[in-house]
Amino acid sequence: MRTAEKPEIAALPLFAAMDADQRERIFAASFLQVFPPSLNLFDTGQKPDFLHILVDGAVELFTANGDRTTTMAILRPVRSFILAAAYTDQPYLMSARTLSSSRIMMIPSALIRDAIDNDRALMQGAMNELSFGFRYFVRALTDMKLRQSVERLGNYLLVESDERGGAFQFDIPIEKRTLASLLGMTPENLSRAFSALAAHGVNVDGSVVQIVDREKLASFAKPDAFPTNDLAG
Repeated sequence: MRTAEKPEIAALPLFAAMDADQRERIFAASFLQVFPPSLNLFDTGQKPDFLHILVDGAVELFTANGDRTTTMAILRPVRSFILAAAYTDQPYLMSARTLSSSRIMMIPSALIRDAIDNDRALMQGAMNELSFGFRYFVRALTDMKLRQSVERLGNYLLVESDERGGAFQFDIPIEKRTLASLLGMTPENLSRAFSALAAHGVNVDGSVVQIVDREKLASFAKPDAFPTNDLAG
């Protein structure tokens, strides 16, 4: 890692409170690289040589079974992935690829395991990361089991609006086929779900969403009673 990059990375939540000498030890052995879009970073079943930290860009976590592939999460900065595999030295349960040009820090897994064991602040940061990840996947599983596809899409749009300060108009930040996979739909079902949301206060033109009646959409989609800023995506 270049010297000029260190202050920015040192300010990231995972590193900010840790011992300066331990942090410098991590930085000395780490890489900060820019990856192009649509690049596979690692595959399911691969041993975790590195802990990845998304600094800029977007990353898709996905898994496959035969010729079927599904999106598990969309990551946005700043977030580590996949800490559970890196810390336990167990194979990845998901694959990862970039969705856009992405700046990613790569820390050798053996080093991050040792640092977590020896630095209380880093251990607390790691616990926060793991907790956010757990809560995200509980929420996603609950969505899949308890909500119909149109309701899942409505909730997704409400979250995207909230992340933009309650914006009533915004661009969908990922391709629609990726969104369909994330929400457990086919692209055709996603198209029908967007059409169905017209009756609940949503207009869609290409990738542009306009929430014309937020109260009506919320009444239909019934957003989470306990929203959190978990694993963004």
